[in-house]
Amino acid sequence: MADVSLEAVAEVAAEAGVLALELSRGDYEVWEKTPGHKVCDADIAVDKLLRERLSAIDPEAGFLSEESLDDATRLDAPRLWVVDPIDGTRDFIRGRSGWCVSIALVEVGEPVIAALEAPARNERFLAAAGQGATLNGARIRVSDRTDYDGARLPIDEMPKAIRNLVAVEKPNSIALRIAMVASDRADIVASTRWGGEWDIAAAALIAAEAGAKVTDAFGKPFSFNKPEAEAFGLAVAPFGIHAKLLERIREQADKDAARNNR
Repeated sequence: MADVSLEAVAEVAAEAGVLALELSRGDYEVWEKTPGHKVCDADIAVDKLLRERLSAIDPEAGFLSEESLDDATRLDAPRLWVVDPIDGTRDFIRGRSGWCVSIALVEVGEPVIAALEAPARNERFLAAAGQGATLNGARIRVSDRTDYDGARLPIDEMPKAIRNLVAVEKPNSIALRIAMVASDRADIVASTRWGGEWDIAAAALIAAEAGAKVTDAFGKPFSFNKPEAEAFGLAVAPFGIHAKLLERIREQADKDAARNNR
């Protein structure tokens, strides 16, 4: 890996977080990039800052962002920055705290450095491959839960079918929900929908370094910097209940995968 330090990436994340927080307090334009997918001026401004700062840290790395046109040359780059300028834009627009700046450096398909900056929550999650994960400088670790019943799930309203679980706060940012598992504030996060690599690259490393098992909806490990830059679903949990989580979402995962015909 190039000489890229976690501290340098953390500084960029912090700067991006300050900019995003400042913009959240002013007037900004909001529009729909695609039906149901809102974006705002702040997304674009933070994206620009991230591209400039991260490219200066590692000029050889490609750049993949939710708010930038995809450049296929990233596939041949030795490393790749995978970013979401504001993950959780809906909470950002609503004036809530459930959003963050997400940055990952990927090498040979694997995240090696990760930062989640959530300034509205005064939270900074960092991780480097093989070095563990931290929240505001303190080491974090997933729960040691082995009983699926009673597991904590970030959700707005608990359906009857899963009343055996416990509802906890659900930030709009999927990255922050994954980080909740990493920091023992939740036990499971799952999805059976297609999503962009930028949604999960940084959080996946943070959760894994905190001791969680992180896979797609079918239990397969993630590989990043694919041509389509997408992944199907998500299953994050302590090792003791991950298999049970996969069992519980399998039927829905099969249906959603068939429906999308991908």
